[in-house]
Amino acid sequence: MAETIPGAVDFQALHRRLDEAEARLAGEAGGGERRREVLLERGRAIAGSREAARAESEPVLAFTVGGERYAVAVEAVSQVLEARGLQPLLAAPPWLLGAMVARTRVVPVLDLRQLLGLSGGGMSDLGKVIVVEHEGEAFGIAAEALEGRLEVARAGLAPAAAGPFTWVAPDRLALLDLGALGTQGEVASHGG
Repeated sequence: MAETIPGAVDFQALHRRLDEAEARLAGEAGGGERRREVLLERGRAIAGSREAARAESEPVLAFTVGGERYAVAVEAVSQVLEARGLQPLLAAPPWLLGAMVARTRVVPVLDLRQLLGLSGGGMSDLGKVIVVEHEGEAFGIAAEALEGRLEVARAGLAPAAAGPFTWVAPDRLALLDLGALGTQGEVASHGG
């Protein structure tokens, strides 16, 4: 009689179970073909549910500035950096905090507080820079804190009445219109 070692694997029993499972699979009518059909069907169902979710919501990166919540479309975000790499620029308008290197590019960093007339100033409360790209141009948006990626339901979004915004959600989260931010900066620097 063979001696068994505690915790040892019984390979004979394991092989027997594998052989039984293989025989059951082979015995099913069209076993391999049926499995492929089931997997394809499941894949289509998963893909369809993801497409439906995308159509019903918009992925955004949410953040706070001046105590208010803002967002940018996820597809526009290039990266998020610590603000400590920001270098001030001499004679820059107040809404331009400075510039920093982002993936080998020097990008200007905007201060939404100045552009939107919010309270606050200086860099002490701005810890992150969200680097975005719009029409081939990259720039940064200074933020106090990141809220993170959100899926915002399209139902209930209201078109923005004014300012550089695309829409405003019921919870007051406002999506920035990146193209309008440049126009806003030009207006702010000309005092009007």
